Amino acid sequence: MRIDFTSSERSTLGIEWELALVDRETGDLAPHAPAILADLAHLNADGPERLTHELLTNTVEVVSGVHRRVADAVDDLRSVIDAAHRSADVVGADLICAGTHPFGRYSDQEVTPGSERYATLIDRTRWWGRQMMIWGVHVHVGIDSREKVLPILNGLLTHLPHFQALTASSPFWVGEETGYASNRALMFQQLPTAGLPPQFGAWANYEEMVADMTHTGVIDHHSELRWDIRPSPKWGTLETRVFDGISTFGEVAAVGALVQCLVDDMSQSLDDGEEPPQMQPWFVRENKWRAARYGMDAIVIQNSAGDERLVTDDLRDLMTRLEPTAERLGCLAELRSIDSIIEHGASYQRQLSVSARHGGDLRPVVSSLVRELREGVDTTL
Repeated sequence: MRIDFTSSERSTLGIEWELALVDRETGDLAPHAPAILADLAHLNADGPERLTHELLTNTVEVVSGVHRRVADAVDDLRSVIDAAHRSADVVGADLICAGTHPFGRYSDQEVTPGSERYATLIDRTRWWGRQMMIWGVHVHVGIDSREKVLPILNGLLTHLPHFQALTASSPFWVGEETGYASNRALMFQQLPTAGLPPQFGAWANYEEMVADMTHTGVIDHHSELRWDIRPSPKWGTLETRVFDGISTFGEVAAVGALVQCLVDDMSQSLDDGEEPPQMQPWFVRENKWRAARYGMDAIVIQNSAGDERLVTDDLRDLMTRLEPTAERLGCLAELRSIDSIIEHGASYQRQLSVSARHGGDLRPVVSSLVRELREGVDTTL
């Protein structure tokens, strides 16, 4: 099976941000996406969709255009989210983003009607599919040659626990503290085509795998492979999807900068004749679990030799190494803002802190997520 890859301008990026709708009075999830999408249909009238539906009627997804600079992509998202906020106000709803809702129940949620793709997903995956009351952020980065795609993907897998820890935002599930920084990570990989990607050696190996999966009826199209990092041949990008739902614009910018810089750095290495370092699949899998469980306190495996280090210490050195790349790409301030996440806590840490301050009541956690999307992280707490 031949899969053509549309090469893109190197290191351009686009961001997709899934947002949950919550009732302003109760903080519970609210099925207002169809009304908001209808109200804002004009945003999609003159080009690619900017605001779309998702699996559940409590969710909208905001999609940026293609940009060279992280700041421009985030400003693009902000303009659409501002419009979504105004529309949500009319129906008495607020917007939040986290990997999971602190106390919402999957059995109370409505699947978006009229979508054959969603109906097929639920019919096939049943109980696990109905559990997918989760939200994430996807970052696309342009790749200028198909031959670079899989080496960069394999290289990015060595940084997957850093991505997971920085964005971990799902410590609660159906009102219960799970003990995991990212419960979403372990929930999502229960779907048969989600989770970690295989580590292919050549594009032909990827094509062979897709052919096998299509022949046996597992998928109808390669886009149904919902891996944590995957090629996106239609757009000419690598799409990093491992991130939990990200709660603030500043954190989206920080993570976008980190991915853009890493992809560009690896692309340059390939141009210079050097393959990005890779790691054994069993180390990659262990790292994902450690980051999902322990978040910013995870001790991660750094390399194929099995050296280990605290993820935040490794992140600081990684930021320093990438600063020349970030300066060239115009995202140095955004990359450096990773320090703020380390200092003030990832979203899961902030959510747990709010819950503790309110005696385990999770409604204030929702209120804090509403406030963070509108105003950013309160650094005075």
